[in-house]
Amino acid sequence: MTTESLADLFKRQAPTIAASDPQYVPHLVTAILSGARAAQATDVHLVPLADALAMHWRIDGVLQPIAQFPAELSPRIVGRLKVLAQLLTYHTEVPQEGRLHDEPGDADDETRLSTFPTLFGEKAVIRLFVGSGRYRRLDELGLPEATLATLRRLLDQTGGVILVTGPAGSGKTTTIYAALRELADKSEGGRSLVSLEDPIEIAVPGVAQSQVQPSAGFDMTTGLRSLLRQDPEVIMVGEIRDKATAETVFQAALTGHLVLTTFHAGSAAQAVNRLSDMGIEPYLLRSAIQAILCQRLVRRLCGCARESAALDDRLGLPLEEVDRRGGTVPQAATSASQTATSGPVTVRLPVGCPDCRGTGYRGRFVLTELLLPERSELGRAILSQSDASQLERLAVEGGMVTQLTRGCEAVAGGLTSPAEIRRVLGFSNESSVAEIPGRG
Repeated sequence: MTTESLADLFKRQAPTIAASDPQYVPHLVTAILSGARAAQATDVHLVPLADALAMHWRIDGVLQPIAQFPAELSPRIVGRLKVLAQLLTYHTEVPQEGRLHDEPGDADDETRLSTFPTLFGEKAVIRLFVGSGRYRRLDELGLPEATLATLRRLLDQTGGVILVTGPAGSGKTTTIYAALRELADKSEGGRSLVSLEDPIEIAVPGVAQSQVQPSAGFDMTTGLRSLLRQDPEVIMVGEIRDKATAETVFQAALTGHLVLTTFHAGSAAQAVNRLSDMGIEPYLLRSAIQAILCQRLVRRLCGCARESAALDDRLGLPLEEVDRRGGTVPQAATSASQTATSGPVTVRLPVGCPDCRGTGYRGRFVLTELLLPERSELGRAILSQSDASQLERLAVEGGMVTQLTRGCEAVAGGLTSPAEIRRVLGFSNESSVAEIPGRG
């Protein structure tokens, strides 16, 4: 059976009327948005080139080329999107952001547009919060059982900071909204739940949500300080982006408020170092942080995957180190004569079929690590401002399972490929690189 690519599928769904027809661009934009939603894309990139407008969709975290449109259509397509987002169509020399209105699809899903001037015209990126209602509860996120149980316990606390960290596109917002829903359902109106966001991405019943307006002087720090006078018990802060916001978050946590927030960091230990570099005092980090959950999203192999025991196919992933690092390699990942610590490990590799549109992957799952500063040795290391590698070592000794270890377990269990783990995690940090045999 021939695999029909997403590009072929979109080509079939594109409008068939002449490009000169006034309705062509509106119909084309409708096809772009509905097609991207159907493909479960999270972002649509429209990039002007010298002779064309290139369109890519980000699916399962990876950009996929979909189509190219004639260069003369570029201002018309971007202009149509700006009309839907109620932006100024005649301002093409400055960036603009807005929410798409009257777009096709689920009205409950947030759809945002960002434009940016480039050499050959305006680049547009559409963020689609596809299926935002699909992962509504913590137990629907695929978190490890121990991590889930710890998070639920911490959500009952009356003070402190729960940080959800990771790079852009790692599912931080989904996790924090799931935690907020869980709090709203559990309290049944018995706790004052508020949020301060930029922007509000999903409406959560039972939570008083507010969106900052920097142009009006209502920024994150100002809003958070005012919010503290609204008698809140739980505060969700969309993201810590600067020192002033971080300081206010930690002050709120120490005055009897439970704060949920997100922060960009590559690992849980790196989050501590980054906050310290921002000027947050070590005693605040040690006293206020309840937990740091760091996560990444990894593509799941399609059923068409093939098995391989070739060393080159493993790309140096240290599967033999999983046991020593605190994990367990499933026996199904090795042959009868192999163990997790001797001989080559059998892995599964992507192939591509009609079901996965030739990518070899279908959907994603989450890799997590949960750092708990309450552990005595780790707490002392935070107070002494130890570096990230030392903090991670102490956290692992205290029971934390790292993202790399969970990634190795996922590869050994046949859920994903070594190349995917390397794409998502890389091997740039000391804890990952130190134990990779034959690394080139």
